[in-house]
Amino acid sequence: MSGSQLPSVWINELTWQEVDAYLRRESRIVLLPAGTTEQHGPAGPCGLDTYVAIALAEDVARRSGVLVAPPLWYGDSSHHGAFPGTITLRTETLMLVVRDVCRSLARHGFDRIVIINGHKGANLPALTSAVRNLHEEELPQVLFAVADPLHLARSVAARIKDAREHHSGELELSEIYHKFPHLIRTDRLTHEAIDFDGIFGGFVGNDLFGPGPDGVEVVWSSREQRAFTADGSFTPSAGVSADKGKRYHDHMVDRLCQFVDWLRSYRGPIGRVPQPAEAPR
Repeated sequence: MSGSQLPSVWINELTWQEVDAYLRRESRIVLLPAGTTEQHGPAGPCGLDTYVAIALAEDVARRSGVLVAPPLWYGDSSHHGAFPGTITLRTETLMLVVRDVCRSLARHGFDRIVIINGHKGANLPALTSAVRNLHEEELPQVLFAVADPLHLARSVAARIKDAREHHSGELELSEIYHKFPHLIRTDRLTHEAIDFDGIFGGFVGNDLFGPGPDGVEVVWSSREQRAFTADGSFTPSAGVSADKGKRYHDHMVDRLCQFVDWLRSYRGPIGRVPQPAEAPR
């Protein structure tokens, strides 16, 4: 029984018998949306990153017939903590949560787990480290993958956006405006970008999807962020449109569906424990 034959693609909306039926007849793929609850400027909801992950996972699941685990609404957001509404996990806490969720899924037979991260970049150290360690130390039979808009949309972002894209920028707000239009405060869109060179000395790029400097990872605190961006935005969002959001979203969904197809057919060494070599005689 594929996910498309069930009443929902969401595990939390199914009975355990329905999940069991899927595991018996499907390639045992599951998507895990991961996001945050953090400030996204005056125009974006605090849950924006999680809504991104939910929208991507749900559309991929409906097209591909796979299941989706309940989303993780909290992520690594300490650098936004000076803005009310932000709820953050420590990096190590997020790693532990992800490991426990994946252990639970693997215990019941899901052997291809794809984490879809809506919190561009910042969640990645915790997510990738958690599943890399799990695969190496405990679950060599499970194939793990982590998908992120930073990589999924790199080839098309420049052709869609009209401004530099960073936190609370026009692309991520456009995607939510396309999928959940009631969540974007269109009367509060921003027109200005922060002074990246002045703040970060020319070592941090001002566009997540554009060419950047030979850079250095500069770490800033929530108090420092509140000082250099009073409203929480990093780049302009005035160019938000549903059309941009649809083009951006659909490209990532298409690419993820291609990845799910690859997972179904993959028979290579990933996820298989090699047999020990025979001792020489």
